[in-house]
Amino acid sequence: MNEMTSIETTLKDWETDQEVRWCPGCGDYAILKAVQRTLPQIGADPKNTVFVSGIGCSSRFPYYVESYGFHTIHGRAPAFATGVKLANPELDVWIVTGDGDGMSIGGNHTMHILRRNLDCQIMLFNNEIYGLTKGQYSPTSRLGTSSPSSPQGSVDRPASPCAFALGSGARFIARGFDVSKKLPDVLKAAHAHKGAAFIEIFQNCIVYNKDVFHDFAAPKGAEDQQLWCNDGEPLLFAGGTKGIALDEPTCTLKIVDVVDDDWKAAGVAVHNTKNRALAHMLVELPFGPFPMALGVLYDDPRPTFEGAVAEERAKSIAGKAPDLGKLLGAGQSWTVKG
Repeated sequence: MNEMTSIETTLKDWETDQEVRWCPGCGDYAILKAVQRTLPQIGADPKNTVFVSGIGCSSRFPYYVESYGFHTIHGRAPAFATGVKLANPELDVWIVTGDGDGMSIGGNHTMHILRRNLDCQIMLFNNEIYGLTKGQYSPTSRLGTSSPSSPQGSVDRPASPCAFALGSGARFIARGFDVSKKLPDVLKAAHAHKGAAFIEIFQNCIVYNKDVFHDFAAPKGAEDQQLWCNDGEPLLFAGGTKGIALDEPTCTLKIVDVVDDDWKAAGVAVHNTKNRALAHMLVELPFGPFPMALGVLYDDPRPTFEGAVAEERAKSIAGKAPDLGKLLGAGQSWTVKG
């Protein structure tokens, strides 16, 4: 496969003539602008870029990005994206989904695109609610969430998208939130990864689940509750006054105080994006007792699905594929007579 060439564009080049129609104050506006800022920075070409979405508020995304796009069916965006990438591996494929679209009806499709490791970027907007269908609880809604479908509070235990992705064999896991200035950096890291890059983006649903992430994702004042993870750097938060360390007896993470910027003396762990066990622990950190782990949590590439398919095709063209006639005549087939 040939490498895609970079071109110079601006944010304006990625805006369409369509009216952007989300609820006023919706976090999707901020995510859209973050993506449109990121695309010029990575040298993306609108003619080689495809946005594929399923169903939900987030899935209007392709209409608002000046590139190729598919607004597909509920939960099936990964299947369409797989077909797009296999048909033309040169294309830069982005999947836009939500916690309902990607974790409920599309959960199996999300799992398979991750384990296959198709080279694409998967942005899962998590607002912990069904917004488009008017506020039912979703697979990620918290216990006790009051909604039209759970007026007395949801009793469903929520799924963790990043834990799901790791369990499905994903090789890149990251987190960000809608109004974060660091979200473009997370998106750039995801794009640089060769393979399926999974990004959970916490998104404020201003109507049906307002400010549910406010404790760590508010535009201002929540910085002390954010643990931004950078490869090779200590896991510090709260302005460097606190850190995350490994409690060896229990093999769990704990919070330690950092005095005089001496994080080594405090035993603060250094982030390693290739450490899958550490990624699992960061993903599972309970928010409240711990800060929210954000940034690139895991990044360990392996060969991609479309690369394996291309190799298989090349062998077939070279005549190295099994002979279909011999396979059918090998005694493993039978004839059904009426």
